[in-house]
Order: sequence, then structure tokens, then C-alpha cells
Amino acid sequence: METERRRLVLVAIVLSLAGCRSELPPIRQHGTWLVIENQTKVPWQNVSVTVNSYYRGVSPRVAAGARLEAPLAGFVTGLGQRFDTAREHVRRVEVRGTDASGKPVVLDWDEQTGPPLMQEAK
Repeated sequence: METERRRLVLVAIVLSLAGCRSELPPIRQHGTWLVIENQTKVPWQNVSVTVNSYYRGVSPRVAAGARLEAPLAGFVTGLGQRFDTAREHVRRVEVRGTDASGKPVVLDWDEQTGPPLMQEAK
């Protein structure tokens, strides 16, 4: 009986801690890296991330609950120009892909219409 009570208390503590966790936005920045988090329960496929309408990066897959982390300098235009973190800042991020059932995945962030891009602690 005492073991069962301890288990219930432990489960209650874990659930309360999980409920206290603040939800992070799916698109955020960590220093000079861009973070895209799949906050769904299904994997994404053929993921394309476009920064400031010019710079693009791709990933074949982002697992359910996983994060895609990429250096901003790795995003490239069609002409081969790289994002220069010393001269530019992120103004817009577009994420496109498909989920496991073939439905489109669409995430957008824009500094003019949304809240500021969250900066994760370094």
C-alpha cells in the first residue's frame, strides 16, 4: 500500500512539473542558429526553411517532437550567397514540408506581424 502511495505521489509531481513547463514557440533563434521544433506527434518530411524570403535550407525529415537546428550561415540563396549574421537579422521564417500522412506542414514567423523572435539562452 505504501509503495502504491509513493508511486501516485511521484506521478502527481511529474504531471505538475510537466504542466508548469512553458511552451516554447516552434520557431526561435539560439545565437547564430535557427531552431525549428516539430511540436506535433507525427514526423515531417521534405522540410524546407526559408529565411528572409531569400535564404534556404532543407532537411529530409524532422521526427515528431524533435528539433531542427541549423546555423544561419548555412542558409543559402539560389546564387550561393550565405546569410551573413554580422550584417543581417532574421525578419521572416517560412517552414514547409509534409507530415507522415501527406498533409502540408506550414509554419511562419514574421517580425512585422508576430511577436519578436524568441532568443534561446546561449
